[in-house]
Amino acid sequence: MTIDWESYDPNGFYDDMMTGPGHPRDVGRVVARYLASLSTEEIRSRQEAAEAAIEEMGITFTVYSEGSNIDRAWPFDIIPRIISAREWAHTEAGLRQRLRALNLFIGDLYGDQKIVKDGVFPAELLADSKNFRSQCIGIRPPFGAWANICGSDLIRDHHGTFYVLEDNLRVPSGVSYMLENRILTKRVFGELFAESSILPVADYPNQLFDMLGSISPRPGDFPEVVVLTPGIYNSAYFEHCFLAQQMGAELVEGSDLVVGDDDCVYMRTIDGLQRVDVIYRRIDDLFLDPEAFNPDSALGVRGLMRAWRKGNVGLANAPGAGVADDKVVYAFVPKIIKYYLSEEPILPNVPTYVCLYDDDRQYVLEHLPELVVKPANESGGYGMLIGPAASAAEHAEFAARIKADPRNYIAQPLVKLSTVPTVVEDHVEPRHVDLRPFILQGERLYVTPGGLTRVALRRGSTVVNSSQGGGSKDTWVIEGDI
Repeated sequence: MTIDWESYDPNGFYDDMMTGPGHPRDVGRVVARYLASLSTEEIRSRQEAAEAAIEEMGITFTVYSEGSNIDRAWPFDIIPRIISAREWAHTEAGLRQRLRALNLFIGDLYGDQKIVKDGVFPAELLADSKNFRSQCIGIRPPFGAWANICGSDLIRDHHGTFYVLEDNLRVPSGVSYMLENRILTKRVFGELFAESSILPVADYPNQLFDMLGSISPRPGDFPEVVVLTPGIYNSAYFEHCFLAQQMGAELVEGSDLVVGDDDCVYMRTIDGLQRVDVIYRRIDDLFLDPEAFNPDSALGVRGLMRAWRKGNVGLANAPGAGVADDKVVYAFVPKIIKYYLSEEPILPNVPTYVCLYDDDRQYVLEHLPELVVKPANESGGYGMLIGPAASAAEHAEFAARIKADPRNYIAQPLVKLSTVPTVVEDHVEPRHVDLRPFILQGERLYVTPGGLTRVALRRGSTVVNSSQGGGSKDTWVIEGDI
């Protein structure tokens, strides 16, 4: 028995591979034909082989919600998501535009705040921002790049249009899984890579290292770059190790670093102190430096902000970048692009209601069963309400939360997320997906071809986060009309 594409029905959703039962899109025709040539036993065998490789390679993530730190094997589906290079070129241009504007916005907020004075961005939103760091006022990072690494989440609607759902500008994660997904897919579908012109993603660690090197205070060919991790109990520790190894950088914890009397950062080694040029930090702002932020933090490095302010070390992402990583700020990004770049946004936002405003709040309260409500600064799918799937009691609870703290909530219509064929036991079914490309900005801009596709493995679910039952796929950006 083989995959029966005639019975594959996206049920009105936009599907990246199929337009309907038995009808593959041009960009997915080669893959659909190849999958149809395999028996269901072969498909299952290859899925099991990928899962065995994940166990063998130790690709894990941590779930905090179960009362203890539970490491789980990374959930992965072998059928790739496919996007044409022509379509991706448009999307990439939009991502570049967006990060350029966001970095100008962040720099302005820690500088003259012209966008506030001109009435484009509300002063009350800035005043109540949980991620504005007064310690960063007046600092100018190299190339004006505060968010050196950005992971913007994209979704497709039922017409196939890409929308930006949110921007992750603090310590975005997931890129290691994008890279591992490609390795796994090559293992199980190596034949397809010989037939298709799939844009590579393997050079991301080199691109990341080059970007980090560009913000070094000591120009040279071999900057000393370190990855600063909170430690083994962090949910993204696998990624911290992976990226450090791939870049040839040292993986360090706060206790491995010290700021000297000269306000430079040094790494403790068996040969003595060695100066550090750039820190790729995977620690939240408030734990970075007990001298400047949380005095009880044991994760950071005392005096690090002093060293950074004096230009003696590069920090990525820069402290304070999270001021733009706020779901309420997200609603203003189209205006931010127009203000700083004098351009129309290439990629649209999902329509968004800002509960701080009376009219928007009233609409949200009256239409909770139709909307998705999100807190301003949560991540991982936590703390949100999916109105159509929630109970009357949950609607009432969120109404009370919104009334108590309207600044902390936005609401959006439930977008009909696109689907991709996914292995379900001995057959294939459509499952909803999103996409997280990664954008780097230092001396120049770089965008990954594709990114991390996250998939809701439960039928009908639109929650793609791995911490809540989601998985992932390899993402292929394919050149040519195939």
